Parts: sequence; structure tokens; C-alpha cells
Amino acid sequence: MSIETQIQSLRSELREHNHNYYVLDHPTIDDFDFDMKLKQLQELEAKHPEFFDPNSPTLRVGGEITKNFNTIVHEHRMYSLDNSYSKEDLLDWEKRIEKNVDGTVEFVCELKYDGASISLTYENGSLVRAVTRGDGTQGDDVTANIKTIKSVPLQLKGDYPDKFDIRGEIVLPFDGFHKMNEERLEAGEELYRNPRNTASGSLKLQDSSEVAKRPLECLLYSIIGRDLGFTTQFDSLDKARHMGFKVPEAAKLAMSVDEVLEFVEYWDVHRHDLPYETDGVVIKVNSLQQQEELGYTAKAPRWAMAYKFKAEQVSTRLNEITYQVGRTGAITPVANLKPVELAGTTVKRASLHNADQIAKLDIREGDEVYVEKGGEIIPKIIAVDLSKRPADSKVTQYITQCPECQTELVRQEGDAKHYCPNYNGCNPQIIGRIQHYISRKAMDIEGLGGETVALLVNEGLIFNYSDLYTLKKEDVLPLERMAEKSAENLINGIESSKQISFERVLFALGIRYVGETVAKKLAKHYKSIDAIANASNEDLIAVDEIGERIAESVIEFFSSEENNVFIEKLRIHGLQLELSAEKLANQTDKLKGLSIVVSGVFVSVSRTELKKLIEDNGGKVSSSISSKTNYLVAGEKMGPSKRTKAELLEIPIISEDDFLLLVE
Repeated sequence: MSIETQIQSLRSELREHNHNYYVLDHPTIDDFDFDMKLKQLQELEAKHPEFFDPNSPTLRVGGEITKNFNTIVHEHRMYSLDNSYSKEDLLDWEKRIEKNVDGTVEFVCELKYDGASISLTYENGSLVRAVTRGDGTQGDDVTANIKTIKSVPLQLKGDYPDKFDIRGEIVLPFDGFHKMNEERLEAGEELYRNPRNTASGSLKLQDSSEVAKRPLECLLYSIIGRDLGFTTQFDSLDKARHMGFKVPEAAKLAMSVDEVLEFVEYWDVHRHDLPYETDGVVIKVNSLQQQEELGYTAKAPRWAMAYKFKAEQVSTRLNEITYQVGRTGAITPVANLKPVELAGTTVKRASLHNADQIAKLDIREGDEVYVEKGGEIIPKIIAVDLSKRPADSKVTQYITQCPECQTELVRQEGDAKHYCPNYNGCNPQIIGRIQHYISRKAMDIEGLGGETVALLVNEGLIFNYSDLYTLKKEDVLPLERMAEKSAENLINGIESSKQISFERVLFALGIRYVGETVAKKLAKHYKSIDAIANASNEDLIAVDEIGERIAESVIEFFSSEENNVFIEKLRIHGLQLELSAEKLANQTDKLKGLSIVVSGVFVSVSRTELKKLIEDNGGKVSSSISSKTNYLVAGEKMGPSKRTKAELLEIPIISEDDFLLLVE
């Protein structure tokens, strides 16, 4: 047997043993024999580097050092999930689905594991990349660390697509978590707070050999790509298992919301027997074609819903109510609590939302209050224990002046929050707007973080985001914890941001109510900052999905002389304040004013590409047929109910080829 054959044979055998032990939980070899075979392979690879394989089982021990984690744009966006907390929520969701798709709807119920989301990319059966969720659009490349996790296959088994992404959660089982804390206790080190945060933090350790020491696992649940070889979510889970992935067996096929709730009720009790943290159930439409028909909102798939288990509650003392100022000037009251353990973390503060909420619950300093984690993430006060209220308790008087600049607060009719109107003179607002401007979804300025922004403002080096472009290395070097290289990275990051596209610059400006999606709509419609600035209220409302509140906010922003000065400075510094020639070249008004429904399976272009063509040519993609629909683009396997409704309303039904001729 040749050396190369010996090496390949050992790799194949060790991969199989790894899979049996870490994925199937059914070892077929004892630890000693496994270690001997691994050592034999290590020795052969060391003597014969010409047979190096980046996915060899010997590299599971780590050793690669990552100083900076590169940012990678997800080829397929990682969406969030909409949450539900009641049967009524699920029934409403089911009705929306049945209204928009044809045929029987099946659901797949899967446990929602509480870990760190990850996207793994495989090509020709080999792991090529592992990227964190990040903001859903882009994340950090943590491939070296993920390779140390034994339940992540480096080389797939059996039949697999040429290229695909698979999503899942990196989790830390309770047993492993407790063992790690026992070791830290013996060493006199601070204990880890909970498994989820520990798992998430592990992915960003610079030394992969340290990650290898942690008993992390990877549970997979979603395959994304083309020509995958299955047509349902349930089949995809089975396919993933056969390829070698660790896929939880708890998934169940359900034919109704009642069956979904049976699954939820069972696991709400039995989740405490599981080896991992869970915080709910994810319900998905089983048919991939129906998923494609339903599509996505700006933030989440319409075909999936997370049903959250009832939140844990504790009681503690409210010591003091303080007030925070946000970047928009919104005032948020904060409850400062006697520290208490809740859902694996120590809670010291909770949001009180607004004056109405305080009055509704009659919350007072010194009260014993009940706290829960909303969605098991953000702590909130849900009630007061009046039986323990001190005799000298005083009704909470909401503040009337800004806690930072003492400006008189305002509250507009119909708005729940109070605001500080000192837009350009209140430090937290200034700092908050600049922090928003540099954030990842906005200008994504490398080397510049929130703390540094606060330092720059407090030191009088900048007063608004346009001032960033006047900074020099010698200006920032004297700042606390600012080294020569850090200063260079900061200045280079600011310079690079001049290439950021117009729609992201528009979002970065921090116009109230203009989020990421609205900024894209406005940029696409008006094509330049000047056109938006000159738009009337009527013009703005005519834009798809722009309502009265957004229109008023946009007009108010551009009516400010100071804001126009900041924008002019950005223009002088070379920021992108109009759509690029490349984007403009791909856009026309051929479908302007037309509402188009897309249904079925397409051949020449994917459904996503077809929808993009509609939008790029000025049309609006609608999910359901109504009297306002102008065309129904019909692909193969289109459901009969859509066709019937379109014929009833005399809406033109066109083929994929007919549509492509329209936009040629």
C-alpha cells in the first residue's frame, strides 16, 4: 500500500469514527485506539507534506491564530424570525399563508436551540468557509475555529450537491458548560455566565487550539442553494443527516396548528431534559415551493415563525429610575434593579419604555417588581408586588427636562415617548447619531467603535458625522488606548467609507423612521440626495411603502439648515450621494406603476432574480392577487386558485418568456 493510500485510508476511517461518536453518539472504537490511529496519521502527514489536506482529521486540534476576522458577505442572507407567543398568533399566520399559496399546507416543527448562528459553505463535499450571522447581510469568517468542532463534517458522506450553504447553531451542552466552570473555579477564575454567551464568545477566540478544548457542538437545520435534490424542509433534514451533519431528531411533520401546539406543549415541559439550551419552537412551511411563493419581508421569511416558550420570571427590588437619551432624542426610562439571576444571566437593569407604562403599572422606586425577559433577551418589568410596597412610597414623577442638557422635553400627540428637541446640542444625541453612522449596516467604518466616537466628541475633535472626514492621524493618536497602527486603521477606515453606496449613506444619516429598507426604497426611487431633499410630502407618500409619518420626518430633516450643511460637507469629502452609474444602468421605468404577482417555478431565471427584474424596472412585486394587480407571471406548477382568481378579475396571465420580453 502506497503512503498516499495509507494516509487517505486513515483519514477516511477517522472521519467515520468521528461521525459515529460526535454525530450519532454511537462510538465504534475506544478512545485509545482512536488516538493511536490519529497519531499514526499525524506522523505520516508530517513526513509527507505533499499530501496535505486542509480538512484532515488531524487539524481538529486547532493551532491556527486569527488576529483579525475578515468580514464576509453572505451569498444568501441570514434572516431573523418573527416571534409568536399564542395560538391566536399562529392561527393568524396560518390564514395569511393559506391566502397566498395553493394546495395543502404542511408544517415542520423544530426545536429552537439557543446558541450562536453559523453559516457553513461546502463545495464538492468539503467545508470551505464558516461565517457568523453578523447583521444577516455579512458576518465574520471563523472557519479555523469551526474546524475544531468535532460534529462539523470537514468532508461529506454519500451524495451531496456541488455547492450549498447550511445553517445551524453552535451550542455548548450543559454538561460541558458545567465542567468548564468547575475548572475555572479550581483555577480561581471568574465563572462563565451561561452556555449561549460562552458558545458565541468561543467563535471569536484568536487561538483555534483554545476553541478545540471547548466541547462545542453544531446542530444544523437549513440547507440553501440550487439543485439540492429535495422539495421539502422535512426531506432536507434527512438529507443533511445522510451527508454527515448533526441534525436533531426532534423535528416533526404537522398538518395543522393544533398539531403544532401539541409539539410546543410537549417540549415546553420536556425541554428541561435536553442537553442543550432551548427557547422555543420554529415552525416552517414544509414545501420549498410554497416557501418560495411566500417569500420574505424586509427582516424575516413569511414561511417561518418562532413560537417562544413562556419567559422566566423573578422578583427583585427597583432601586432607582434613571433616564437615557437616544440618538433621535427619545427619552427611555430605565429601572436600576437589585441584581438578580434570570434565564442564565444577571439582570441589573430593565427598560420601563415610557411615561405611560410607568403610570399604567404605577411603578415606583423601592417597589418589589416582577421581571421577565421579553423573548428571553431584553428584561422588562411586568408587574409590581403591591403587598411589599413601602409605606412612604411616592408616585413617580416623570422628568420634564433632558437629563443631559436640561432642555425642556416635548411630547407630540399620539407619540408614547418624550423627546429632547436639542438635536445638535445634546451630547448623547450627537454621539448616538455618529455611532449609528459608523455602524455595520450603515458606513461600516473599520477601526472606529462606539467608545472611540464618544471620546472624539467629548474631546471636541468632532461635532457631527461630517467632521470624521477632517480627522488626521495626529488628531486621534493622543486618545486613550490609541496606538500608531490603530490610528492608521481608523483614518484608513474613514477614507474607505467614501466608497459606500448611496442607499447606505442615506440610512447612515439617521433620519427618523428611515431604516435600512426605507432608505433603499427612497434611493431607488429618487436616485440622488438632492431629489429626496426637494421632494414634497405628496411626492414622498406616492413612493411604494412610504407613509405620512416617514414623509414628514424626511421633510423635517431636510428643512434643517444644519443638516444641509452636514450633507454639503459630505459631498465635498466625496461621499456617494447618488446611485452609481452601474446601478442606474440596470434600472428603467418600463414597469412603472405596475403591480405584478409572481407564482410557480421558473426556468430561465430564479424567482428572486425575476422579482429583482420587476423592481429594477420600476414595478412593484405583490404577494397576493387583487383588483390592483396588473399582471400574474405564471411559472410551472402554479396553483389553480391563483389562476382562477386572476381569470375572475380579468388580470392578464403571462409566461416567464412574455415577462422577459417586457423588460428586454
